[in-house]
Amino acid sequence: MKIVNDYDPNVPLEQASTIPSSWYVNKELYELELKTVFSNTWQLAGRLDQLSQPGQYVTTDIGGEPIVVVRGSDGLLRAFYNVCRHHAAAVMTETEGKAAQLRCPYHGWTYSLEGELKGTPDFSGVCGFDRASNGLARVQVGEWEGWVFVKLDESSANSLEEFLTTNLIKQITPLHLSNLHWFERRHYQFDCNWKVFVDNYLDGGYHVPYLHKGLDSVLDYSNYKVENGERHCLQWSPLVSDGAEAQTGAVRTGDRALYYWIYPNFMINWYDGVMDTNLVVPRGVDQTEVIFDFYFPDIVSPEARERNAASVAVGQRIQDEDVAICKSVQRGLNSRAYTAGRLSVRREAGEHLFHRLLYADLSRQNL
Repeated sequence: MKIVNDYDPNVPLEQASTIPSSWYVNKELYELELKTVFSNTWQLAGRLDQLSQPGQYVTTDIGGEPIVVVRGSDGLLRAFYNVCRHHAAAVMTETEGKAAQLRCPYHGWTYSLEGELKGTPDFSGVCGFDRASNGLARVQVGEWEGWVFVKLDESSANSLEEFLTTNLIKQITPLHLSNLHWFERRHYQFDCNWKVFVDNYLDGGYHVPYLHKGLDSVLDYSNYKVENGERHCLQWSPLVSDGAEAQTGAVRTGDRALYYWIYPNFMINWYDGVMDTNLVVPRGVDQTEVIFDFYFPDIVSPEARERNAASVAVGQRIQDEDVAICKSVQRGLNSRAYTAGRLSVRREAGEHLFHRLLYADLSRQNL
C-alpha cells in the first residue's frame, strides 16, 4: 500500500504526473492488480457468435483465473471457473467448441451444461459427499453489442450495464456494431507491463506523428479530441484524404476515427463501419498479450476479403511500430533515473483517468 499511496489521484490534470514507475515493475503490485482491477471489472470473455447454440463454449482466463462460458440446454448463457471440483484440472481444454456435457479429462468427472455435477467415476463408498454442492463454481456473465463479458467479484453488485454506464451505451448504439462480422484474430506479445500498452493507447495521439507515419497521414492531428466518461475515454479525430499514405488511406476512410477505451483493458477502434478491438491481457509484471479482433460488414465476397486483408495489414504495421517503443518504455521504467513524468493537458486526459481508476481499485483493498 505504500507503493499505491505514492500516487495522489486528487491532483488536477494541469498539475498531475503519471503513476510512479514502481507500479509498472513491482511484482506484488502486479499480483494485487489481478485480485482487484481484474476481479472488480467486467472483462471480455468471447463473442456471441461463438455461443449461439446450446453446448457451444469458450474458455479464457481473467486475472489468472481459468473461465469457461457455455450456452446451456435451456438457451441461457452461464460462466464458471474452469476448475474441476475433484483435483482442480481444467474441465474444458480447447479455446472454443461444442459439447453435450462438460467432462474433465483428468478423472472423467462430468458436469451438465448448467454446471451441475453429474458423473463421478469410481466414487462409491465416499462418505458425506454432497454432489449438489460440488457443481462448477459460477461467475457473473453479461452480453453487450455481440460480446460476452464476465465478472469474478460477486461482492460488487453492479451489472454490466451499470459498469459501462448509460453515457457509453448511448454513444456506441448508433454505430450499429451488430452489422459487422468477425473476420480474423491476431495475438501480439509485448515485453512490457500491461499498463504501458494502455498508456500508449491513451496518450491522445501524442505519439502518432512520430511513430505511426501512415496513420498520421489520415488523421487531422490538430483537431484530435479526448473526451472522458466515468469509466471510459473516447479519442476521436476527423479523417483526411489529402496527402494520405496510399496503403493506409485506402482502408482508413470516412468522416472520423473513433477510439474507445473501456476501463481497464478493452478498446474499440472504429472507422466508418470497419472495426477492430483490442483486449490487453497481463501475462507477467513485464509481459503483455494484446488480442486483436477485426470486424467488417462483408467477409464473404472475394473483393471484400481482399479489402479486409489490406485493412488488417495496416493494423499489423501499427502494432509492429508499437512493440519496440513499449519495450523501450519498460526498460526506462526500471531505470533509477525515472520515477514519474508530467502529463499533457491537451493530450493525456485519458491517461489521467486511467491512473485514477487504478488507484481507486487498488486502494479499495486496504479499506
